[in-house]
Amino acid sequence: MKITIGKKIKELRLRDVRKQDDLALAVGVTAQAISRWEAGGSYPDLELIPSIANYFGVSIDELFGYQNDRKKKIDDIIQKIDKFHIKGRSDDKWVDECLSILRDGLAEFPQNERLMITLADTLSEAGWRRHHEWVYYDDNGYIRHDYDVNKQNPYWTEAIKLCKTLADSSHDYEIVAKAISILVLLYRNIGENDNAIAYANRMPELRKSREVLLAGAVDGKEEAKYIGELLLKIANIFSEQVVYGLITNKNHFTGDLPIIKIKGVISLWKLICDDGNFGVYHDSLIKLYLYLSRLEWEYGLHDDAFISLNEALHHAKTLESLCDGQEHVYTAPLVSHVTYKTDLCSGIAKTLPDDWPFWGSPDYKQVEKEIKSDPRWEKWVKKCQTK
Repeated sequence: MKITIGKKIKELRLRDVRKQDDLALAVGVTAQAISRWEAGGSYPDLELIPSIANYFGVSIDELFGYQNDRKKKIDDIIQKIDKFHIKGRSDDKWVDECLSILRDGLAEFPQNERLMITLADTLSEAGWRRHHEWVYYDDNGYIRHDYDVNKQNPYWTEAIKLCKTLADSSHDYEIVAKAISILVLLYRNIGENDNAIAYANRMPELRKSREVLLAGAVDGKEEAKYIGELLLKIANIFSEQVVYGLITNKNHFTGDLPIIKIKGVISLWKLICDDGNFGVYHDSLIKLYLYLSRLEWEYGLHDDAFISLNEALHHAKTLESLCDGQEHVYTAPLVSHVTYKTDLCSGIAKTLPDDWPFWGSPDYKQVEKEIKSDPRWEKWVKKCQTK
């Protein structure tokens, strides 16, 4: 410990261009004492440790040289959670184990912000899987959330508490942004719309986002790469918002508007990735085709519905083939400088029947009953199970 802390004090002092006299004056000892610490002849009294750490703006762990070990342990905990691929699953079998891993981690590393935000995100997902999002259409046809039921969701209650703490106190922008993104949705779900709006307003508007700014920060091939990444991310967000825009108003479903819009979004993807190589965004096509099949069935286009289901399966199989942990590149002109790497994953196709129609609404149960009674549904399910 003598050698480690002495070397660390010297390293930090030189980093900050401070003299031994400066540190001595700050913590109330002599310059000779500082010299002895740095030479390994003695070490600071324990009561001085917090003051020394505060002087250099580091944690006590880092002062003692424990930071690397601490970081590795925290990285390992988060990697364990990542391996569950929570957001790509439709079941809730992972909930208890993941929460246990994270709570044990926070018991060892209290108030660690990376573990706190990972726990909050996991709790948010657990709340969707185990208690769902309770919604209904009001008398004017607009979708509303059942605040009273959603407030009873214990996972969301804990997630909100964690995210509020992080959003209001963390100095890490990425953690704050993640906390706010969770808070906005959960506050909306429980009816605290003013809080949701207040936190949303803390984030930059679209033109000031990182992706837009990066596209304008460079030129040459780098500019082409960032523009490609921007187009893909905007298309992904646009896809989701079109669907949400449709679902939020029941009156949109009085004509064939929903089918036209969903097909239009699919065409947008084909405009960007015009060679059929959608990379990781095959996942977006999966969701769109699942939802399109639900709409087509409801509108009496039963054959088309199963064509869309097969399209969803095609994109699932393609995405599975890309999940090899290797770096891939998009090949369409607008995104040809964008690379991506997918984690090892499997079983995407198998979960399609459970994920259908991916985007639900309060009145889709009758459609579900009808389409699943068609003999072609079981045949499609079998195709999803085969490699």
